[in-house]
Amino acid sequence: MSVEASEQRQRGRLSRDGVLRQAVAVADAGGLASLTIRSLAQALGVKPMSVYHHVANKDEILDGIVDIVFSEIDLPAVGGEWRSELAGRARSARQVLRRHPWAISLLESRTSPGPATLAHHDAILGTLRTAGFSPELTAHAYALLDAFVYGFAVQEAALPFEGPDSVGEVAEPIMELMSSGQYSHMVEMAQDHYLQPGYDFGDEFEFGLGLILDALAQRFSDREGARRS
Repeated sequence: MSVEASEQRQRGRLSRDGVLRQAVAVADAGGLASLTIRSLAQALGVKPMSVYHHVANKDEILDGIVDIVFSEIDLPAVGGEWRSELAGRARSARQVLRRHPWAISLLESRTSPGPATLAHHDAILGTLRTAGFSPELTAHAYALLDAFVYGFAVQEAALPFEGPDSVGEVAEPIMELMSSGQYSHMVEMAQDHYLQPGYDFGDEFEFGLGLILDALAQRFSDREGARRS
């Protein structure tokens, strides 16, 4: 089979969903900067013009891959117990963003959201409103949870180590820089906490999530009490 015939056969198998999922794979492999029409076409085994049969431009690709990322995050069940539902959603979002760290800066940036994106936002709002949160407290809760989840994902993706087993390797040369005694508080924390067996930065996620949910529950309870009095 000639190269041209092979390209035509591959082009005939393309679909919009297939193109977008390949775009996700390209971004996963090389970051968002690596995703271009040319690199996407190369990954698909077609010429760049074939890609344009399914997506109009780069913006449409970004809209589409953001929607795919949102579709991978577990939705809270509207009407369920709000705390457990939103905790589950936060944990799922963290795991999805660990798979697709390039997506963190894109999730809330698109002006043409897809159906999965809209369903995601609607389910979170519905979970809070159905539980009795006021519109104002719902907005606060949503913003606070997203700031924590997305912020933690950024920090986790930037860490120079992967998991607790590699902390010591990264910390050793840093500890040498602090040997003068000038940074006593950092040395204390490293020796007494960060370098202790079992330390895992990922555990900070559950601690922070719990604090936020506790605070929201208390604010919700306070406002309910004030409303009834």
